[in-house]
Amino acid sequence: MLIRLSCMVLCLTVSHCLVDRPNIIIMLMDDMGWGDVGINGNWAKETPFIDKMAAEGMLFMDFYTANPLCSPSRAALMTGRLPIRNGFYSTNAHARNAFTPQTIVGGIHEYEQLLPELLKEADYKSKIIGKWHLGHRRQFLPCKRGFDEFFGSGNCHFGPYNDVKTPNMPVYKDDKMVGRYYTNFTIGNDGLSNVSQIFLQEGLSFIEKVHSDGNPFFLYWTPDATHGPNYASPMFLEKSIRGRYGDAVMEMDYCVGKILEKLKELGIDNNTFVFFTSDNGAATYRGSAGGDNGPFLCGKETTYEGGMREPGIAWWPGSIPAGTITHQLGNIMDLFTTSLTLAGVKPPQDRIIDGIDLSPVLLDQSVPVIDRPIWYYRGNEMMAVRVGAYKAHYWMWTQHGQNPMKFTFCRGQYIKNVTVHDQIDHTDKPILFNVNRDPGEKYIIENKSKEYKAAMATIDPIVKEHKANLVPGVPSLNYCDVAVQNWAPPGCEDLDYCLPVPDSNPKLCVWPH
Repeated sequence: MLIRLSCMVLCLTVSHCLVDRPNIIIMLMDDMGWGDVGINGNWAKETPFIDKMAAEGMLFMDFYTANPLCSPSRAALMTGRLPIRNGFYSTNAHARNAFTPQTIVGGIHEYEQLLPELLKEADYKSKIIGKWHLGHRRQFLPCKRGFDEFFGSGNCHFGPYNDVKTPNMPVYKDDKMVGRYYTNFTIGNDGLSNVSQIFLQEGLSFIEKVHSDGNPFFLYWTPDATHGPNYASPMFLEKSIRGRYGDAVMEMDYCVGKILEKLKELGIDNNTFVFFTSDNGAATYRGSAGGDNGPFLCGKETTYEGGMREPGIAWWPGSIPAGTITHQLGNIMDLFTTSLTLAGVKPPQDRIIDGIDLSPVLLDQSVPVIDRPIWYYRGNEMMAVRVGAYKAHYWMWTQHGQNPMKFTFCRGQYIKNVTVHDQIDHTDKPILFNVNRDPGEKYIIENKSKEYKAAMATIDPIVKEHKANLVPGVPSLNYCDVAVQNWAPPGCEDLDYCLPVPDSNPKLCVWPH
């Protein structure tokens, strides 16, 4: 292992060191919870291939996303920066989750440097397959932002729509639309669809092609079948005891297995770094039709643990020791910095990068855990922070509502003074939990206790420094307009599938949560 690390250090000082420029695959699931994988204790045991991936690699018990909603977390992954810095938030109301529906005017800022753009410096070929969600207008699409290839959609697969009031979402091959969800890429009312199998074959074909060409590659594989409305192919539909969501999980597991199998078949598994995770917690508001966040409180849309703690598995045979478990605090933004380090590319030096380099932890078990905070943002507000075992809530809010005992974002969970319908400012006396002892955030640590005072003595200076140095980016998610929906995407002319564009009428977006 020491030899491996020495070679890597040498490689990072020499450009074009092929031996130590691993291929990079990031598998980002959609709305999959920490508790949806068997290795984290899921009772349905639907993920044998993901579990095997963990057994052959490193399991992160404390891995987080950067936001409890899809678009901002994906922007954080691609930039290595918190959404409050890269602009993927809204100032239309306090602490609101915003994303990129069809009506959104904005997208990822031109001045943000994205992972595939930077990897070009080391001659990586890149492809995204699946859901982009960083802006669907022409200037924001993946091939305009550094990816060499794209197969998927700028949006989620919501629908079906009638193409009159709302157009169906386009599916792209590179920079041109090749059809639309429901119309050409069918998803039945019963959930039957081959889309995940198409995404799988696109991934396998890309891996084979770039390997034969001799290029290192970056594959961002981000299917969305586990986002509602769930879908699955005939091989998996109605196979899970958990219903259609479980069917989708089973198919994702199968696809993960096939991709890793392909790497082994080509003999490049020892030179490919793969990371598996999810964009946010499971959507508990879907009830039994949604996923599982394990022992954690609440889910998607919230800054409790269930909204932001995700499955995290790193795999790189011969480099990452098999069967290892780490309690290193990890974040989706770290995949940006770690990928660049492995590729021998320096992260941007002209801006704050929030992601840290996890490669020392991945490659050498003797390296101590890296001290770092985990920030929990909801829109324009820092809601909480975790430092070590302690998590301090500076603001508390679950969702609007009337019934003090009912929270759809928490699916039957209620904790007095923790799950709340109104935004409550606890900045003067943050609500503190030890999430190692109390992962469900059930037992508030008394603010007069020695434990509280000792923990906050560490946490408060970190928060003050963070806020003092924070320069929020220009918000991208403030304006919506029916005219910017997918009426006439690039390539629609070739398919004779361009729709009439209505008059522009930009308005402030309404973000209820």
